[in-house]
Amino acid sequence: MIRRRGPPSQTWRTFLRNHAEAIATIDLCVVPTLTFERLFAFLVLGHGRRQLLWYAVTRHPTSEWLAQQILEAFPWNAAPTYLVRDNDRVYGQAFTRRLRTMGIRDRPISPRSPWQNAHVERLIGTLRRECLDHVLIYGERHLRRVLTLYSLYYNETRTHLGLGKDAPLRRSVQRSGTIVTTPILSGLHHRYARI
Repeated sequence: MIRRRGPPSQTWRTFLRNHAEAIATIDLCVVPTLTFERLFAFLVLGHGRRQLLWYAVTRHPTSEWLAQQILEAFPWNAAPTYLVRDNDRVYGQAFTRRLRTMGIRDRPISPRSPWQNAHVERLIGTLRRECLDHVLIYGERHLRRVLTLYSLYYNETRTHLGLGKDAPLRRSVQRSGTIVTTPILSGLHHRYARI
């Protein structure tokens, strides 16, 4: 066998950077309520700009419900090429069939290896630290409202070091004007903008 001279044509980091727009990750997050119920928040994160693409709330996630959520999260012409997920049993045959019909390649991670799905695990940790640990959730409707406000904050205002201190939805630099503060989630976070 002939030995290769020099490094490979592309590093793993370069490969991931080149294909980040085609990768999405999903996970379920358990949220306890004030009445000690368990709600499940289904989160979909796009790797390209680390944008929270979709969320949904249910009391009992099923394979059919998750398949419907994937259909709602990705219109037929905007589905990612790869979908990274964990090996939860709730992702059943109805879910994997839906992925195949949409042309999405299913990439489950190894069992008990959350580090392989690090971006969405980081999103869940951030969601807990910055929001859910400070808010008492009353029920499904309340959790949906909190997730709506947080997703707007996360995608439009919250900066990420991995994005060069920009938000997932790009924003323009405001160089002059008076700084105005807008409270988000009843003052838990703030948006600062110039007018």
